[in-house]
Amino acid sequence: MNKAVKWIGVVLMVCISLSITAQKKTHTFEVKDGQFIYDGTSMQIYSGEMHYARIPKEYWRHRLRMVKAMGLNTIATYVFWNYHNIAPGVWDFKTGNRDLAAFITTAQEEGLNVILRPGPYACAEWEFGGYPWWLTKNKDLVIRANNKPFLDSCKVYISKLAAEVKHLQVSKGGPILLVQVENEFGSYVSQRKDIALADHRQYNQAIQKMLVEAGFDGPFFTSDGTWLFDGGSLPGILPTANGEGNVDNLKKAVNKYHQDKGPYMVAEFYPGWLDHWGEPFTRIGAEDIAKQTEKYLQNGIHFNFYMVHGGTNFGFTSGANYNDEHNIQPDITSYDYDAPISEAGWVTSKYTALRDLMKKYVKYTIPEIPQKIPVITLPDIALTKSVDFFEWKNSVKPVTSDTPLSFEDLGQGHGYVLYSKNFNQPIQGMLQINGLRDYALVYINGKKAGELNRQSNTYTLEVDIPFNGRLDILVENMGRINYGADIVNSTKGIISPVTINDFEITGGWKMYKVPFERVPDLSKNSNKKVQGVPVFYSATVEIDQPGDTFLDMQGWGKGIVFVNGNNIGRYWKIGPQQTLYVPGCWLKKGKNEIIIFEQQNDSPPTVLKTTATPVLEYIPEGQH
Repeated sequence: MNKAVKWIGVVLMVCISLSITAQKKTHTFEVKDGQFIYDGTSMQIYSGEMHYARIPKEYWRHRLRMVKAMGLNTIATYVFWNYHNIAPGVWDFKTGNRDLAAFITTAQEEGLNVILRPGPYACAEWEFGGYPWWLTKNKDLVIRANNKPFLDSCKVYISKLAAEVKHLQVSKGGPILLVQVENEFGSYVSQRKDIALADHRQYNQAIQKMLVEAGFDGPFFTSDGTWLFDGGSLPGILPTANGEGNVDNLKKAVNKYHQDKGPYMVAEFYPGWLDHWGEPFTRIGAEDIAKQTEKYLQNGIHFNFYMVHGGTNFGFTSGANYNDEHNIQPDITSYDYDAPISEAGWVTSKYTALRDLMKKYVKYTIPEIPQKIPVITLPDIALTKSVDFFEWKNSVKPVTSDTPLSFEDLGQGHGYVLYSKNFNQPIQGMLQINGLRDYALVYINGKKAGELNRQSNTYTLEVDIPFNGRLDILVENMGRINYGADIVNSTKGIISPVTINDFEITGGWKMYKVPFERVPDLSKNSNKKVQGVPVFYSATVEIDQPGDTFLDMQGWGKGIVFVNGNNIGRYWKIGPQQTLYVPGCWLKKGKNEIIIFEQQNDSPPTVLKTTATPVLEYIPEGQH
């Protein structure tokens, strides 16, 4: 009897092994004779980009089905190093939205190929372009350079990533067809002419070597503007173009750097664009995008819509740019991007136009559009408790220093720091903080004196501090630079002397760290609301049937919102975004808890409203 049981067990093990082998059938994919070749047959890549980090895990399958129903056969995603390396030496590839392997597997289950863009630099309007903030604490480390401490850090990241996903490459039976080396490096080469081209190239080659040694077997590609291939391309690696609408230019550039042959791919084809606080929301017409798409289809061009679905910069994940007018241009919370699939996963006119177009050109069956996720609105939500921030902060033990310390020196990556200084003599005059990073509200003895704002290049304020007075400066990190030469200057907080009338203010600075890594505990604080000072508002709402909704923040000032412990992002009255997307999967039947940190509180609200449609394009008069 025991022998029979034993043999049955062996047979079952063999059957299971054969079943797994059958499910994990391997394929071949290569760049050959100017084409992408899948299992010996030429194929076209019609891809759309969406980032798993910007979409609740519960909605991944819905969004992937939306992509497939638009007629695409491939999904592309960045991997954000700092989304997985959540603290020095601490890695998370498993919880919630961070389960990258599950995202890739889900794409395969839905019949989609995958393009992996591991960086280590990503850009993507993401905090610090994907780099962990603490890299800058190592004074010997130079990011994005042929620098040993940086390359050593990159190697750890790439090895950790490979351990999670290398088994999902097409050669191992997975859906990953292509792996990108670095990202838009040609742009950085053009911006950093202070670094020798040979050093730039050594760095780029080192990243590709790391990917190979970690277990990625390619094919690999680079991605740059066509006029920047010289700095960004690598020998033997397929160069692809970003934003190139001229087919002749695309072919000319690729031919020059790829042995006079394709395949020809636009790795970032922009159906929309990024958006900053205080600047008009960008719209690109559906007809224009459809025409350009058809041009690619008619000429055998492979493409990747960046973005096909943008999602949301939840928490403190949004990055920032800069230009001649603004020392920083923080990205809004919504990453709607005017993409074919809206932030909440809805069909748009652009989506419909592209789906109709793809039906004319592709030979495979395009499935029906998935059902829209239900949207709800709620009655006005009463704010049941308000807590004075200046009282709440007494639960935080301050760090004391002669001079203000940066976020990094305090060991803090995101959120806020309250800088506080007592004066034993009166002083009045011009307060100046040239090293403000990025936004500050200034208080004297608990009363608002004004604001400083790197976005509007406002670094000075008239102050009048009385005898035995207290100066409080609540500084917010609005997101680290994610693109351009200035990415190397990403320290946050107060990073220069604080002066009044050109005299440096030193001695006895207290710094209260407020990273908001989790929802603040208000249970020990009394109910108190003071106009003009930062306040926490809390509310409880009963929901019978959860669904997606939008918090209407019009009438509020500036702050962040937690819903059932999830930081759903920033709001700011200057627009253009006036609502915050709340995924229905983060709500629950019954009691739901909301906490709002309202920084300005100039007009204390009494209720929180919801709406069924987002408001992303409203800039109040005088805020441009």
